[in-house]
Amino acid sequence: MPQTEFGIIRAILVNASSLPKRMFYELIFPKRIVFGAGKRREIGSLAKPLGQRAIVVCGSRTLEQNGSLRELIANLEESGISILSTQTITHEPEVPDADNLVERLRSSFMTGDFVIGFGGGSAIDLAKTVAALLPQKGRSSVKEYLEGVGSGLTLKQPPLPIVAVPTTAGTGAEATRNAVIASYSPPFKKSLRDNALMPSLVVADPELTQFCPLKITAAAGMDAVTQLLESYVSKKHQPVTDALVEQALPAAVKALTVLGETSLIDWGEKEILAERSAIMHAALLSGITLANAGLGMAHGIAPALGTHCRIPHGTACALLLPITLRTNVDVCLERYAKLGRLLFSSKTDAAAVSEEEAAEMLISKIEELCEILMMPKTLSEAGVKAAVIPALAADSQGSSMSGNPKTLTASDVENILRQIA
Repeated sequence: MPQTEFGIIRAILVNASSLPKRMFYELIFPKRIVFGAGKRREIGSLAKPLGQRAIVVCGSRTLEQNGSLRELIANLEESGISILSTQTITHEPEVPDADNLVERLRSSFMTGDFVIGFGGGSAIDLAKTVAALLPQKGRSSVKEYLEGVGSGLTLKQPPLPIVAVPTTAGTGAEATRNAVIASYSPPFKKSLRDNALMPSLVVADPELTQFCPLKITAAAGMDAVTQLLESYVSKKHQPVTDALVEQALPAAVKALTVLGETSLIDWGEKEILAERSAIMHAALLSGITLANAGLGMAHGIAPALGTHCRIPHGTACALLLPITLRTNVDVCLERYAKLGRLLFSSKTDAAAVSEEEAAEMLISKIEELCEILMMPKTLSEAGVKAAVIPALAADSQGSSMSGNPKTLTASDVENILRQIA
């Protein structure tokens, strides 16, 4: 059994000692996950059962230029899969991106085609959207399917099969049942959500992250850390997702610390494959935990920072995570303390400290990590002016905020944001 699988199973078994007497939960996962260095070279044989033609959504010009996209297509074609279309997106997908791509493909796709998202969360989210909308009758904009802003349209026809091949380690989009679509006029970032959007196949190859710039690697990694921490204390957390967080978080924090402390080293070298693997593993598990347990305040506010201020999502999460932890600490003391002890398990006195001290250990470690990775500490440092705070607070009451362990009004959020102005 692979070491990662053994670690997950062991974590679940250890966690079982604290299970409640009555349990009710529902879990949703990708149908198949293939993880490991070099596994991208098996994409053709792995995807062949899904169809004979692929629509490929690529997430960066770098993947085109360095031969990664060419390698992917060649591998598919060697397995007898033809390429119906390729599309590259270099920003978070917006309503026109989705609508235009769906319209362009509408006359050529057939039942039996499938969609590959090859890149970060942007590529995978756009791939999910295309897979969802192509089979639907009519020509409604994706906006009509988005939570909170559309007309409440739902998917009547099953989406095309989805293959997710992440090349960044952070969003966990490869393991979620939603696709995030943005708009800047009017400003919003909302989800097209359906259980059928869970990918049929995930191929997670940590070698692909070697092409990701250091700054993006750090920000994406903090997105994963935020997702793990928020799903652990979400109102909808559950024993299995708790166990996944406890298994993934310490390794991710350690790996990101190495990244920050060795920033002069080329992260494309094979010697740091273990660190890249740990972060990609954490990102994958964070997608599973958020899909099943929800998120909290940091992810409630981060989309507004993106649409109002163009702050990259991972950077927004890193900025908001410390204040989120401090906001919730009084209602999450026991759970934060447990994670604090896990992060410092090598210290002989970790078990002896009080819950307050252990929780502070966790928060201080996250603050230290953000500093090592040179993440902004304040809104002004990120280029956000105080005048926009009321609009940020007003737009932060979506589905992620509903999972926060402490109920927060728009007024509460505004006061919290002024603390980090």
